[in-house]
Amino acid sequence: MKSSWMLVAAALFALMSVLVKHASATFSPAELVFYRSAFGLLAIWGVIAIRHRRLLAPLATPHLKAHFWRSLSGFSALVLFFYALARLPLATAVTLNYTAPLFLAALSAWWLHERHGRGLNGAVLLGFIGIVLLLQPQVQGQAWLPALAGLTSGILAAVAYVNVKQLGRLGESEWRVVFYFTLLSTAGGAVWMAVAGFHLPQAGDWPWLIGIGVTATVAQLALTRAYHRGRTLTVGSLAYTTVGFSALYGVLLFGERLPLLAWIGMALVAAAGVWAVRASTPIRSDSL
Repeated sequence: MKSSWMLVAAALFALMSVLVKHASATFSPAELVFYRSAFGLLAIWGVIAIRHRRLLAPLATPHLKAHFWRSLSGFSALVLFFYALARLPLATAVTLNYTAPLFLAALSAWWLHERHGRGLNGAVLLGFIGIVLLLQPQVQGQAWLPALAGLTSGILAAVAYVNVKQLGRLGESEWRVVFYFTLLSTAGGAVWMAVAGFHLPQAGDWPWLIGIGVTATVAQLALTRAYHRGRTLTVGSLAYTTVGFSALYGVLLFGERLPLLAWIGMALVAAAGVWAVRASTPIRSDSL
């Protein structure tokens, strides 16, 4: 039951994607990243500052460089994901972003020198077959650039997850990791807006922008609770329900119709992701 918080997070992450897709008609990806991150930054800063009774408590860390690289990869992944959301069917963009566990499996073996259980190679191979099937209709439809952006967002998200693992090994709390990510994303979005220009939100825009921040922040809290209280493998598998929610929202709210090949590709990527999560448990040293 505790793992079911992931279902709440999945539904909210998919809803955030709906709001981003709608708002992308007016705002650039960098602007949307700014508004998405600023709300979370204020909320997280307030919680940490109140807990430690110091306004600058969230900034205290001896690992600023590690936080910078984690945050930069996460910020870049988010910008590319929002770009893909604006130009691809909702479920397609979300599925491409959710290839991150497949790339994480390869990166953790190479970068962190982790040895994983059997079956991981098969999961990765199945996932890449799904990616090819999913991308084929997009490439034929001349949407290869946003499709490539969505896939790259998955790669960069995997890099961010590896950095999160390294920060965990350094003893950094989850709250501080999320705080620095939202801080750099807010600052990066603001700088991008200052250089490239921005759209002044009208009264009718604020519900969408605030909705993006609220859904993203509450979804992150639900995800954190799921991983803290639920079974890790179950929660990791349930995360892929975001793809299902996105497909449902896309059909009901945007009238999206995907070719059969794309649906098969999405199903394979989701199945491979669940398989990878269950096969990615590092092998214990006493079992060698």
